[in-house]
Amino acid sequence: MKKIILPLLVAGALFAAPAQAQQKATAAVSAKAATPAKAAKAAKNSNSYAVQPQLSTLGWVGKKVGGQHNGSVAVKDGSVLVKGNQIVGGTFTFDMNSIKVDDLKDAEWNGKLVGHLKNDDFFAVDKNPTATFVITSIKPVTDAVGNNAQVTGNLTIKGKTNPVTFPAKVGVKDGVASAVGVATIDRTKYDVKYGSTLFGAAADKAIEDNFTLNFNVIAKQ
Repeated sequence: MKKIILPLLVAGALFAAPAQAQQKATAAVSAKAATPAKAAKAAKNSNSYAVQPQLSTLGWVGKKVGGQHNGSVAVKDGSVLVKGNQIVGGTFTFDMNSIKVDDLKDAEWNGKLVGHLKNDDFFAVDKNPTATFVITSIKPVTDAVGNNAQVTGNLTIKGKTNPVTFPAKVGVKDGVASAVGVATIDRTKYDVKYGSTLFGAAADKAIEDNFTLNFNVIAKQ
């Protein structure tokens, strides 16, 4: 019987700020530095751009022993704060009821996996219908794959909030802000422990604790 694995969620679809100079950033942004106060300071005198859900995508990839699954979660709404040609903040909401699985073509097995992801083993969607991401810090970077910003923010899933940092390729031009990138999330930090070897799962039935988010977010003035 096919095993149902966790799709990797949200999260968060996420924004960053374009670099104004080509420079190396520190390896990581500390949680201490990523405070709401700093975010509020960065947002002062900024303009708010509305996230365009119909133009934005958030894909996930989750792996397990012997395979993987992939799918998507819909961006519900949000706003991006822009100062000049830089993104300096943002708040994003994701619709957990929209979880989809793309790789399973059999309707019955697809429905079973989606249902499992929505129940208490995973995201308890009936109690937590949305997830959120709030930017708290943005740093310019350069790397081998063309990312120009490092974003840190607070990701809330299933009522649990943790800081997340990830690289992105971003820009602001002609009233449009965009961000494209990949983030890695540890699901166990959000009380999503089903199939984790850290919480008793057998090694031959394990689901990896980390999942990958692939995002492409568009916001307009």
